Amino acid sequence: MTVATQHRELPAEIISAAFARALAAAEAYRGATSPNPPVGCVVLDGQGWELAVAAHQRAGEAHAEAKALSICAATGTLDRAHTLLVTLEPCNHTGRTPPCCDAILASPVRVVWIGSPDPNPAVRGGGARRLREAGLSVRWMAEREPGLAAAAAGLLAPFAKRVRHGVPWVTVKQALDEAGSMIPLAGQKTFTSPSSLRLAHQLRKRADAILTGSGTVLADMPEFTVRHVEDHTGKVRDLFILDRRRRVPPAYLSLAQRRGFRPQVVASVDDALTAAAANGALEMLVEAGPAVTAHVLSNGLWDEHIIIRKNAGGPATDSVERRLRAKPPQPALESA
Repeated sequence: MTVATQHRELPAEIISAAFARALAAAEAYRGATSPNPPVGCVVLDGQGWELAVAAHQRAGEAHAEAKALSICAATGTLDRAHTLLVTLEPCNHTGRTPPCCDAILASPVRVVWIGSPDPNPAVRGGGARRLREAGLSVRWMAEREPGLAAAAAGLLAPFAKRVRHGVPWVTVKQALDEAGSMIPLAGQKTFTSPSSLRLAHQLRKRADAILTGSGTVLADMPEFTVRHVEDHTGKVRDLFILDRRRRVPPAYLSLAQRRGFRPQVVASVDDALTAAAANGALEMLVEAGPAVTAHVLSNGLWDEHIIIRKNAGGPATDSVERRLRAKPPQPALESA
């Protein structure tokens, strides 16, 4: 087989579809991998047939590339592996697992497509450079599909923030009724539609920590558990309660612990961010009342703002708005 044949690129539509599957695989484990980022990988043969799809599932377990290649080995298809697509630049250093570059170079893979460079300045570009120097064709999705590359950067944004700033990504979830109020009617805990409840629980699922206020706890005694979607098995989250006056009863904290939380009373949002970072959190979800929500938003302590608005007189669905305080950073690509 000639070098040109080994490095032959598959059609653009095959590459794009395969990379979308890698993104979906990573997204399924968002919230399960901290302090590592969620990463997805797909392996194709020389004709574009999918041989394996895998994701990094938990810190300390195999990374997505190594897992996908091990699936190929287990199914007897490793000798056909030609193109590997991965949402994050393969690592070239030993951590809790061996370098993914080693696994790729030990396989027949000759073409590697990468969604996002490693955001860590200390290692950025090292994986791509090593693969290229070993003779592989290394391509960036930004060259082919900027939209998919942006999706990969968005998926990586919480990890990138933690690497650069040492604190988790903060998402504020805010539900508003027709009049713009966050307060449900007396006797109710929510006014949103079933689809909005599922969205709220999806946000909880991907969060490593939840921040609320004592007023919310005293008014509703919320569980903050993931119930409307399937949660990650064995997931333990931090629950931070802003409560300077120590009004939250110890019984609530004990119940929260039995529900699988690490509850902690804190004096400030900064204290919560520091404690969450120490526990390896990538994402914090703010589910609180008007005062805490306004404080987080007005002081620039947020990264993502999800607004659920109840539609007046419409069907049983709500409108959802998503805004980002800043565009996820796009690290410079390693040149070819």
